[in-house]
Amino acid sequence: MIKEFKKFITRGNMIDLAVGMIIGAAFNSIVTSLVNDVFMPVISLIVGDTDFSNMYVILSNPDNVAKPATLAEAKELGLSTLNYGNFITAVIHFLIMAIVVFLIVKTINKMNDISKGLIKKKGEPAPVPTTKKCPYCLSEIPIKATRCPHCTSELPEEAETEAKA
Repeated sequence: MIKEFKKFITRGNMIDLAVGMIIGAAFNSIVTSLVNDVFMPVISLIVGDTDFSNMYVILSNPDNVAKPATLAEAKELGLSTLNYGNFITAVIHFLIMAIVVFLIVKTINKMNDISKGLIKKKGEPAPVPTTKKCPYCLSEIPIKATRCPHCTSELPEEAETEAKA
């Protein structure tokens, strides 16, 4: 069992996952700071409340205590609360995290496409096609083919003249 565990833990996928988790944890602190220190103050100006964490509703108040100013005071008094402000903060945090991850992945994919030559650079001529579709079976075939290797149909003359042009 120890050998199996050692084999499992040293596999490339597991190491990649561990590195991803570590980077993700570090990235999480950056996004948390971005949300709490940059976006939340702006959103608070729009909404008018400076601290979403103190937005709550008292669910049960057996002693008819006046609504405390902060959530911490309500918890201290033992009141049952619905903390919708914390939920709003978590949703905003999630949306910002999703947007940032999307932009990073999109940028990395674009860089990969450029390096593989899938996206042409400015001033570069379009690549010359080397294949065409068979008009009968729609398979990809060499551009100079006169007969489809898939369905064995003879290609019409228009396809041949288009291929030569």
